[in-house]
Amino acid sequence: MHGRRHLAASLARALTQAPSRSISSTPSLLQTLESSVPSPPSGPPSAGRLAELRARLQADAPSLGDFTYSVEVGTRKRPLPKPKWMKETVPGGAKYAAIKAKLRELKLHTVCEEARCPNLGECWSGGETGTATATIMILGDTCTRGCRFCNVKTSRTPPPPDPDEPSNVAQAIASWGLEYIVITSVDRDDLPDQGSGHFAETVQKLKALKPEMLIEALVPDFCGDPSCVEKVATSGLHVFAHNIETVEELQRSVRDHRANFKQSIDVLKMAKEYAPPGTLTKTSIMLGCGETPDQVISTMEKVRAAGVDVITFGQYMRPSKRHMPVSEYVTPEAFEKYRALGVEMGFRYVASGPMVRSSYKAGEFYIKAMIEADRAKTSPADLSS
Repeated sequence: MHGRRHLAASLARALTQAPSRSISSTPSLLQTLESSVPSPPSGPPSAGRLAELRARLQADAPSLGDFTYSVEVGTRKRPLPKPKWMKETVPGGAKYAAIKAKLRELKLHTVCEEARCPNLGECWSGGETGTATATIMILGDTCTRGCRFCNVKTSRTPPPPDPDEPSNVAQAIASWGLEYIVITSVDRDDLPDQGSGHFAETVQKLKALKPEMLIEALVPDFCGDPSCVEKVATSGLHVFAHNIETVEELQRSVRDHRANFKQSIDVLKMAKEYAPPGTLTKTSIMLGCGETPDQVISTMEKVRAAGVDVITFGQYMRPSKRHMPVSEYVTPEAFEKYRALGVEMGFRYVASGPMVRSSYKAGEFYIKAMIEADRAKTSPADLSS
């Protein structure tokens, strides 16, 4: 316990702190107007004065977000500036253009684009390894949930899934010559099986076209339905991933109200139970949402106790002013401490850094190596069973 407190204190020192700003300390609109607007002359106000007041009201009026965040560090009006280590690469290059053209041709979507991933240019162009990577998003581009960090568009009644999508996705991925692919999806609470059948079909069709390909499925929580989890976990994938997104204490303020920590942990446990031996489970946590080091450590312990093999940590980046603000930019030193702690806890692989995302080609390289090493240790009799 003493060691844990020491580590939490060390992490707290490594974090870049910014002064908190409470909503209650913000001057009210009435106070602002009273202090800055001279007393109006008697009689009805002029049209010009009315227009001026309307403009000021529109600029200063509180939004829904001003009431739903009790304490804000970065706010809509005072966002935190990005530190020097948060650099994004402008997408470009021949491979980037080719992948984008193929996606549009087959009417496919990627979470890389929908979520405005900062690594899109690096992954699609191939980066240092020259191997292009994309995370394909199936079941359409419209989610039935509204998490406060996510840029994917939402609707209670999204369009029905494209029945040709599993075949189109399989054909596209098989033609790219990749060895490792991530398939993810929006939440589809509107469908009887939460979209799990569509997910499983996509994996199976891809395996039929390219049996040697390693497949990671980054899935929603399927409302905790065991039959949905089993359907995907037994579809032929190699990595079952489901993101808990944030620490246990911040679930309700970060994720959609239909998601929760226990449900996500249960999904990861069920996947481990249903999937064939050797299947890895994986999750991801965003930092910079207002969590404390103690909360992160406690969450890591519970995730590891659920049998999760791989965990990743990345910096939360606000997609737009409509989304929740960044609480803080966590330093690379703090990310490294979390990585070392994860390894010490027994996670088989930990990716931790400001620009790391749950689906990131550097992490996929190491996971691929882990799967191949496990295969090498498995006897022919085990493989045939």
